[in-house]
Amino acid sequence: MAAVTETFTELPILPLSRALDSKTKPRFLTDLRSALLNVGFLYLSQTGLPEQLVADVIQECKGFFENLSEEEKEKIEMKNEKSFLGWSRLDNETTALNTDHREQLDLSTPHPVPGPEAPLYHNLLAPNQWPSSQHLPTFRPAYEEYMRRMSDISTLFTSLIAEAIGLPADAFSQFFDEGQQHKLKIVKYPEVDVPDVPAGASEFDRKKWEIKRQGVGPHKDSMLTSYLLQASSQPGLQAQNAKGQWIDCKPIDGTLVVAIGQGMEALTNGVCASTTHRVLSPRKGEGARYSVPFFQGVSYDAKFEAMDVPESVLKLRDEARKARKDDVEFTFVKGKWAHLGEATLMNRVKSHPDVGERWYPELLRQIRSQQAAVAAA
Repeated sequence: MAAVTETFTELPILPLSRALDSKTKPRFLTDLRSALLNVGFLYLSQTGLPEQLVADVIQECKGFFENLSEEEKEKIEMKNEKSFLGWSRLDNETTALNTDHREQLDLSTPHPVPGPEAPLYHNLLAPNQWPSSQHLPTFRPAYEEYMRRMSDISTLFTSLIAEAIGLPADAFSQFFDEGQQHKLKIVKYPEVDVPDVPAGASEFDRKKWEIKRQGVGPHKDSMLTSYLLQASSQPGLQAQNAKGQWIDCKPIDGTLVVAIGQGMEALTNGVCASTTHRVLSPRKGEGARYSVPFFQGVSYDAKFEAMDVPESVLKLRDEARKARKDDVEFTFVKGKWAHLGEATLMNRVKSHPDVGERWYPELLRQIRSQQAAVAAA
């Protein structure tokens, strides 16, 4: 298959059910390889998720933000624990040095508190801070079931990625722990009263507008793959193509938006593209936007060494790179970190400085020193 070097203007839609049928699987893998090389973002349809479960997850997401009091949310605030799991109040996280205008709850598949001899980054493995069942009695069961099913889907999809780029289906298994931790957020993006950027605006004025509309700033996901359930009808998610254009990823019923993470790009020697994306806050009158992203985890003890991708696929990568845009800091620089967990912990401290101030002050000082040096350069 010849590589497509034109930059993307829309996201491909891949029905997962076709990967489960021997007659349609070869075409699915071909389409998947093209998406991995040339886009790094795609819609996954026909996932097998029960419709009622998806409806429950969406309902519980909205119920958490709209029905739970701030007093109850503060009982499970993220800064209460070292794990970066829990509730984050509005405007509490930063991306690309600017504030993300969103409120969220971070959850993960369950783990006990690490022992005293464990590496510092094992603090990321911990029990969840769940909202009270007295106030939200069906919240926890819905999300535990959803995370269980998404764990299975992400494992299947990662095996399909391996096959699509000429590797054994179990090629990525070495990077997973037994009982691998995966993470999930529920997110609310409130409306903002910001006029549209005028035609012919300067680059400076456009940047100011983007910051005012920032739900989440431009970034790439960290791990292998992530799966976004867009839980309301408002647009907002955008992926950036090689021309610097922001392509809308509008909600489509029955789909998940899959993003390839930097970990996957690093492991596959750049074959799988990790694409910059952002979220714009909804405009006044559009209503709040809700989303439920699921992040496939990787062992924090893993060392990121590139895999032996076939030469024929590496040649396709070289062509595809001509139509990629890379202007976001890459987390997994070879030799910078001994283990994935170290890079992940630093990223979390950078995004949530309130947690850093309370639990990781030395790491936060390092980050701020690096940021000051970059700003002064």
